[in-house]
Amino acid sequence: QKLKRDAEAYLGEPVTKAVITVPAYFNDSQRQATKDAGQIAGLEVLRIINEPTAASLAYGLDKKSLETILVFDLGGGTFDVSVLEVGDGVVEVKATSGDTHLGGDDWDQRIIDYIADEFKKDQGIDLRQDRMALQRLKEAAEKAKIELSSVMETEINLPFITADASGPKHLQMKLTRAKLEQLTEDLVERCVGPFKQALADAKLSASDIDEVVLVGGATRMPMIQELVRKLTGGKEPHKGVNPDEVVAVGAAIQAGVLAGDVKDVLLLDVTPLTLGVETLGGVMTPIIERNTTIPVHKSQIFSTAEDGQTAVDIHVLQGERPMAADNMTLGRFRLEGIPPAPRGMPQIEVSFDIDANGILNVSAQDKATGRQQQITITASTNLNKADVERMVREAERHAEEDRRRRELVETRNQADNLAYQMEKTLRDMSDKVNVSDRQAIEDKIKAVREAIKGDDIERIRRAMSDLQQASYRLSEQVYGPSQQPGGNGGDGHGTTTQSTPEGEDVVEGEFYAA
Repeated sequence: QKLKRDAEAYLGEPVTKAVITVPAYFNDSQRQATKDAGQIAGLEVLRIINEPTAASLAYGLDKKSLETILVFDLGGGTFDVSVLEVGDGVVEVKATSGDTHLGGDDWDQRIIDYIADEFKKDQGIDLRQDRMALQRLKEAAEKAKIELSSVMETEINLPFITADASGPKHLQMKLTRAKLEQLTEDLVERCVGPFKQALADAKLSASDIDEVVLVGGATRMPMIQELVRKLTGGKEPHKGVNPDEVVAVGAAIQAGVLAGDVKDVLLLDVTPLTLGVETLGGVMTPIIERNTTIPVHKSQIFSTAEDGQTAVDIHVLQGERPMAADNMTLGRFRLEGIPPAPRGMPQIEVSFDIDANGILNVSAQDKATGRQQQITITASTNLNKADVERMVREAERHAEEDRRRRELVETRNQADNLAYQMEKTLRDMSDKVNVSDRQAIEDKIKAVREAIKGDDIERIRRAMSDLQQASYRLSEQVYGPSQQPGGNGGDGHGTTTQSTPEGEDVVEGEFYAA
């Protein structure tokens, strides 16, 4: 809803339709949930496409000859590599691979842990146990990571990061690019596996790659660019595309195609994981192999496993493992009314159909009677069409109420954080605050806590303002003008660059080629 509001504010007109991009390795349930979220926000979701596909769409528009492009996408929380062919307005995904638990946030966490460990070694205080200090650490770590993409060394300076009985503590240390690369060497190595897997699935070698496109802010790190050069045999990553905007540009181009505003572009996406059914013995029998271009329709003929069997249970799976139990269950349904016959005689056609959004429909039909059952995989979202429509109507009806509730919650959170910080300060500075001042501040903290229990947002804000004023007076009294960040007093401000080195529910069937 926020994205919709932001777009409307920028464009100055209502936004009712959207093309949404998702990480290439999103499974069916995640794609369905994304589509549901868009509809609940009041958007007609025209298409869901993979992020690397969108990136190549943006890049491939002006290509006149056929080229093979590798998209290296390292975002904040996910990583994927895709191999695509672009040319003459056609973008075809050949293969995709990735790691859904690797991204720029992991680099941030390594910096946070390094800073916290060094500060603890120097001051004996673990900043990760203080939520306010930890938030400042997170912001500083991300800033340092970004700066080290353009300079060799950066300084992290966080005054008044914490305090103990001896007074306030200031964090000040240097971090070099070399140290960051040492701390995150294993994260860089984790990028290699998906890279090689994507090339292997596409049946290509590094020398077959014509261009390398970087997507995601984390690809700005020199260590990542150097890795890409190394893996591609020295190819320089393409610098003509903004890694933060390229996916959005590709989505906009696809929206233009669907609206008829952009001509001569054809997008051929793929399914990232194999889809199949469980057959006799708990085996996963593939129907649609991974990296199959979508939209796609495929069928196979199965039969019964027992004499006189009149029903079969269809267990739909997604994954690459040979045994059903090791893969993800997308759904189950039952086909009944099969005429009794010897095992292996009935012919049951199981069909998988994936639309252009990557949403899966599965059907089973008894060829003799024409009896059929089908399912649209909505997986873990548990939202049918009526549920989605109801939620859209509720969202529209309660938009203003939701805004007020969100504002109240945010204000409560701010007040709670302020009260928490002041309580901590009083504990840490117990020997430096006189009784009357302590009582006055405790009364104001109590007033904030009481205000938070109610729904009067102005009361909460007034209580916060009173407490903040008391906080400023306390700071002046306790710290005084002599103790400033970076001073040389005995408070010791953490300056260091030291390194630390389940079978009943199976499809009772044997596979028979159609």
